[in-house]
Amino acid sequence: MEKIRPFEIFLAQVVIYLLLWLFNDYLASLLSIIFGTICLLILLISIIVEVVERSKVPRWYFIFMGASVLAPVVAALVYLTISGGVEWMRK
Repeated sequence: MEKIRPFEIFLAQVVIYLLLWLFNDYLASLLSIIFGTICLLILLISIIVEVVERSKVPRWYFIFMGASVLAPVVAALVYLTISGGVEWMRK
């Protein structure tokens, strides 16, 4: 079996987030903020630890975490561009 490329992982995450945005934009906005923030904090801590002490973490880990930070942002921007806003803020 071939290795899954980081771009494919990123696209899969974007598709999952977009499906969530289409299903329920309120839940999607909360989960996008929560998961994006958690992944960003883990990525920043990992980078700091890598700089301070060479832990020999593979490069794909940082790429995967970067994609996990960008995927909810990209999905939200695509959804907001297409729909023109979120329903739960219009009420």
